[in-house]
Amino acid sequence: MNTRRVVITGLGAVTPLGNNMPTTWQALLTAQTGVGPITRFKHDDFPVHVACEVKNFDPTVAIDPKEVRRTDTYEQFALVAAQEAMQHSGLKITEDNADQVGVVIGSSVGGINSVINSQAVLDKHGSRRVNVYCIPMVMSNGGAGMVAIRWGAQGPSYSPASACATSNDAVGQAFELIKRGAANAMITGGSDATVVKLGMSGFDQLTALSHDNTLPSTSPRPFDKHRDGLVVGEGAAVLILEELEFARARGANILAEICGYGQTNDAHHVVAPAEGGAGAARAIRKALAESGLTPDQIQYVNAHGTATPLNDVAETAAIKQVFGEHAYKLAVSSTKSMTGHMMGATGALESAVCVHVIREGIVPPTRNLQEPDALCDLDYVPGNARKMRVDAAMNNSFGFGGHNSVLIYKRFVE
Repeated sequence: MNTRRVVITGLGAVTPLGNNMPTTWQALLTAQTGVGPITRFKHDDFPVHVACEVKNFDPTVAIDPKEVRRTDTYEQFALVAAQEAMQHSGLKITEDNADQVGVVIGSSVGGINSVINSQAVLDKHGSRRVNVYCIPMVMSNGGAGMVAIRWGAQGPSYSPASACATSNDAVGQAFELIKRGAANAMITGGSDATVVKLGMSGFDQLTALSHDNTLPSTSPRPFDKHRDGLVVGEGAAVLILEELEFARARGANILAEICGYGQTNDAHHVVAPAEGGAGAARAIRKALAESGLTPDQIQYVNAHGTATPLNDVAETAAIKQVFGEHAYKLAVSSTKSMTGHMMGATGALESAVCVHVIREGIVPPTRNLQEPDALCDLDYVPGNARKMRVDAAMNNSFGFGGHNSVLIYKRFVE
């Protein structure tokens, strides 16, 4: 069963750059920023006044208006992104195939908005006023469960959580489920709604947030000498993965092939990467080994690229460690420079970006990169998108807790 090929047939997204994948992709190519004033909470007493919020979002495009009050924002993001991905793929779930279609959609924190809001209601009004759907709104598997219910997917279903590597792991594990024969198709990705004062305060205490409140935005600055931290984002991204023969049988439009997944842990520190990106390098090697590709066959890397001082140096070191001299021939860009850090959703969106890069022959830039750090000396595609043929692309995601997750995509060839 491990010889089964897995292809991508559908993409969907809700991001700070747009409420669908085509809008988001075009915004990335023109180096637009999703950074704007925080509207989710009062920030007068907070040093950070900007975030990458989803804008003009209407959950009722995928959810009955009566259900909106019964779902957390992150679940709504997941449902809307999944609807787009399902429509894009043309996948129909029927009685005959329902138990062969699964859902792996992750979230790094689940319904944190509902936790905060429910606690406020409890404190002010008592337990009888707490929303009867509080638990389904809070639980981190709510997005996966609701997507499965909405489309009747009865196959393997769960919600991984590995901090900022969450949705890369979700996609990777969905890939492995199909590859080993546990499913023929998977709805997979991640969703998070983390523009909340509590979470951002915690990141700020770790000195991980950018304090650049300039608008139009000049932050985040991945790989730049003057980078000062990440900008918090939110949203969802969903991919439809299918076993090749299953996709062929229904005449699906195949976008690309997923061929490698590498997962490791630094076992070093809860928030700091291992010295020299050692854990990340091991994950890259594992993904390459499974893909059957050699390092010199990779042309593009969508970097984790958070714009934090430690991450960017460690990731650069990991890439150089694995690719050697070929590292300097790679196009490496951080789309977080435009979307902000969408936490548990970010890996899936960046996977969708890799698929677009392969199909369209253009690489999105790294915005705000003006003066590269001396230790960050690769080609980060500064300024403008670059036209180039890409047959194989790699997506890096690394998370607190030492999680490293790497996916490899390639051009589909019969």
